[in-house]
Amino acid sequence: MIDIATLKEYIKVLENSSLQTMELSDGTDTIHLEKPCAGVTVAQPVAVAAPAVPESDVPTAAVSQPKDAEAAGKTINAPIVGVFYAAPSPDSNPYVSVGQRVSKGDTVCIIEAMKCMNEIQAEADGVITAVLANNGELVEYDQPLFGIQ
Repeated sequence: MIDIATLKEYIKVLENSSLQTMELSDGTDTIHLEKPCAGVTVAQPVAVAAPAVPESDVPTAAVSQPKDAEAAGKTINAPIVGVFYAAPSPDSNPYVSVGQRVSKGDTVCIIEAMKCMNEIQAEADGVITAVLANNGELVEYDQPLFGIQ
């Protein structure tokens, strides 16, 4: 059985991280912790099954070369699985574009997971060198989203 002190420590870890859920198990008992979606900035709702935006409608800064993470150097990676959105709404400019300077904590994109819009923030200061994900497409955990220098 997981003791209450250990459970409280794991709750603090979850609250202070970008994780949305955490599952703990001691072999006999399993505890599932999940952050509520409250307080998350919500972009305009978009159904996951919506048709993909044609390449011509995506701002050129939202999709840029190089497309592989190796050529981008340091990267900002997806902390969760979900749908990548470069802008807060379809009519808005992208949060960041190639050549733009970002500071630690700046929002760089949104990932929609389980109908929650999760703002993804830069973990360090730098300049965006590449956008490695396509707007409206599914991204995997730890997938590179942006190159940063």
